Amino acid sequence: MKQNFSLQLSPEEAYDSENFRKAVLKKAGLAPDLPNAFARQTRRSIDARGRKVLVNVEAELFINENPGSLLDHLPEYHHVSQQDPILIVGAGPAGLFAALRAIELGVKPIVIERGKDVRARRRDLAAINKEGIVNPDSNYCFGEGGAGTYSDGKLYTRSKKRGDIRRIMEILVAHGATEEILVDAHPHIGTNKLPVLVAKLRETILEHGGEILFDTRVEDLILENDEIKGVITQQGDKIKGLGVILATGHSARDIFQLLDRRKVLIEAKPFALGVRIEHSQTLIDRIQYHCEIDRGPYLPASAYSLVHQTEYKGKQRGVFSFCMCPGGFIVPAATAPGELVVNGMSPSRRDSKFANSGMVVSVELEDLGKYHQFGALSAMHFQAEIEQKAWAAGGKTQTAPAQRMVDFVNRKVSSSLLDTSYQPGLVSVEMREVLPDFIAERMAMAFKAFGQKMKGYFTNDAQLIGVESRTSSPVRIPRIKETFEHPQIKRLYPCGEGAGYAGGIVSAAMDGERCAEMLIAAYCKK
Repeated sequence: MKQNFSLQLSPEEAYDSENFRKAVLKKAGLAPDLPNAFARQTRRSIDARGRKVLVNVEAELFINENPGSLLDHLPEYHHVSQQDPILIVGAGPAGLFAALRAIELGVKPIVIERGKDVRARRRDLAAINKEGIVNPDSNYCFGEGGAGTYSDGKLYTRSKKRGDIRRIMEILVAHGATEEILVDAHPHIGTNKLPVLVAKLRETILEHGGEILFDTRVEDLILENDEIKGVITQQGDKIKGLGVILATGHSARDIFQLLDRRKVLIEAKPFALGVRIEHSQTLIDRIQYHCEIDRGPYLPASAYSLVHQTEYKGKQRGVFSFCMCPGGFIVPAATAPGELVVNGMSPSRRDSKFANSGMVVSVELEDLGKYHQFGALSAMHFQAEIEQKAWAAGGKTQTAPAQRMVDFVNRKVSSSLLDTSYQPGLVSVEMREVLPDFIAERMAMAFKAFGQKMKGYFTNDAQLIGVESRTSSPVRIPRIKETFEHPQIKRLYPCGEGAGYAGGIVSAAMDGERCAEMLIAAYCKK
């Protein structure tokens, strides 16, 4: 027998398995020691609006019945080694899920990745953290799994029209993610678990006859009569296929430059730019959970989401938190020497003593001024110049410029900085020397407003660390809405974050699947 329940529980009941079982049996009017009774959660969300934190739970109770798995359905993968190939440029979430969907549909994918596999990639991450050495092909953005591999692994998305979110989640669970991601309202995997999961996705692709080429950078396109036939690598190798899915991520500037040089239609795109804000996790917990000391053993590290509309010189722009990482770390995410970029990540337990979040300002095309001379690459050049200024301000290493929050608002260089999770270290600067005025002034306005929304958030016990500039692609590679194909180049399918059509792991994965479906339906023999 199976019964369904909706409950409001304390954290002790929601996050302790035995307490949870007793709460469900009590709700069902049954004895707490009833044998052959199994309770599980199917949905869980925290409600911290009141003084007492509650957890809303959807639950199932099974009595004298095997509950089975939470997985409803999994794809059936074919062996495709002898099939005609499609090419997928980029092994991030979009590229990997495009490859898996191609195999499911009976087509061979060849995935071309400029970076290394997850294990080899670690050495390059250590080099940028400890020595400030940036490998342009292997870093926090490039390599197997893309930028998502070394991130918080957030899986929440509002992009429900792009595809089947549940399907993506179940594929992730089948490859090693915990079933908790099917339950939590804001699921995440954690940077410590993502590399193993990504390696298992690779194994599935290879086991079924797909190919993955690491350390292989695309340097040119094979174009004939406005149709793409394949790509040319840095070794001069020509790789051909029935079509090309371009899933290179938001930081592949050389690909944007290649498309522009080959006169393939691309467009400048609005994005957002700012800093990382770092507080102690205990402070954020006290604000969000209304606790005086700490959050206790049951509640997870708390997160926040903030947005404020600002007006500066007659123009309205939003300032908003981005990719908040509770219990996390700030990492150096540059993709070339001579630039400084920061990003956030969290382990699965989110047990760092720091909380960090991107705090960014919307950058519209009308804000770019002199950069319009670069045409479709105008926003990219604007982004790159600020990253170069941050690198110079930090001492021309990966040491990041930083400033305490109240000091920033008051235009005061901080006499000292706080402890930080950012391994290469910080140097105290006036962040207005790095950030454009229209961004700095808007952030200063927003910080005061955020202090009103979250009492205690606006404090000199928090610091700005810059710059957070890779929020999304500064370039859009257009495609036809109905077919996903590029409007000018046949058989070319712009995909994922780098093309401007996704904003995270799940939305990129869904976009990858859709691009594979569209290409295969149009050009692969049935």
